[in-house]
Amino acid sequence: MPDPPSRTDFASLRVPASSANLGPGFDALGLALGLYLECRFRPAASLRITASGRDASSIPTGPENLIWQTALAVAAAHNLSLPPIELEIRNDIPVGKGLGSSAAALTAGVLIADSVLGLGWTPQRILEEAARIEGHPDNVAACVLGSIVASAFDSEGIARAVRLDLPRRLGVAVAVPDFVLATSEARAVLPSSYSRQDAIFNIQRSSLLIAALATGSTSAFPTALEDRLHQPFRAPLVPGLDEILHLRAPGLLGCALSGAGPSVLVFFERGSERVCDLIPPIFARHGRQCEILWTGVPARGYEFVPAASELKENLPPV
Repeated sequence: MPDPPSRTDFASLRVPASSANLGPGFDALGLALGLYLECRFRPAASLRITASGRDASSIPTGPENLIWQTALAVAAAHNLSLPPIELEIRNDIPVGKGLGSSAAALTAGVLIADSVLGLGWTPQRILEEAARIEGHPDNVAACVLGSIVASAFDSEGIARAVRLDLPRRLGVAVAVPDFVLATSEARAVLPSSYSRQDAIFNIQRSSLLIAALATGSTSAFPTALEDRLHQPFRAPLVPGLDEILHLRAPGLLGCALSGAGPSVLVFFERGSERVCDLIPPIFARHGRQCEILWTGVPARGYEFVPAASELKENLPPV
C-alpha cells in the first residue's frame, strides 16, 4: 500500500464500500465492494467542503460532515490540532442502503487526519483507530483491507482482522432498492438475547461460510448463508426480503441482507450472472424498484491515488 502524500497540494484517496454480516456472520464478517468514496484534500486557511456524485445532496458540506468530524476526533484523541482543510468529495456509494457509506466516510476521516498530521500510521493502526471510533470493526476492516474479512475486538479493545480472497469461481452483486433504512431502526427490532439453539445455528453456518469462502467450495451454499440472529427480525422492514432469501436457482449460491439493509448481497457462480435478474421482480411485486450493481469484491481496501503531477514525473523518458 503506497505511503500517504505529505505535500501541501491536493492529496487523493479512495475508500471502498462494504457489506457486513454476510448472513450468519452478524457483526463479524464483511467484504469490500467495488463502489468508492473519493476524496481530494489539502490544508487550507478555512474549512471548505464540496460534494458530488451519488446522493451528494445528503452529504453535509459544513463542519458537521462525518469525514471532517472523524478527522477532528482523531486529532483530539491524540492531543493534536488539525488545521482546516479543503475537501472535495466524489461519492459513488448509495447512502442509507446498508453498503457502508458511513464506514467509508469514517475511514476517510482517519486517513485524512493521519496524512495531514503526518502520523505515519500503518494499515493495522488505521484499522484500530477507525474501529475504535465506529464501535465495531466489520465494515471498516473491509474498507482498510479489502476482499473478505473476519474481525473482532480482542480483550483489550484492539481490532483484529483476517483477510480472505474471494474465490475466482464466485461472483458478488448487490440489489439496491429505492428506499432508505436507518441503521438505528434496523437495530431496534433485534432481540436483546437469543436461545442457545439459535446461537449454535449461526456459529455452525458462519463457520461453514468461512470454510466455503476459503476453499471455493460451492456445495455448502445456500445453507452457509442462513441466519437466525438478525435477518428474520429485519425482514418486515424490507418488503420482499424473506422471498429473496429463499430464492433457489441454478448458479445462485444465495442472498443475504447487506449490513442493516435494505440492499441485498447476491452470491452466484461465475457465468450465472443472470440469476440476479430474479430479484427486481420480487421488489416490484411489493411496490419497490431495484437496481443491480455489479460491484465485485476488490482485492484492495483504501488507496492513496497519485496526483497528475506525480504520474507525469513517473513516466518513462520518450
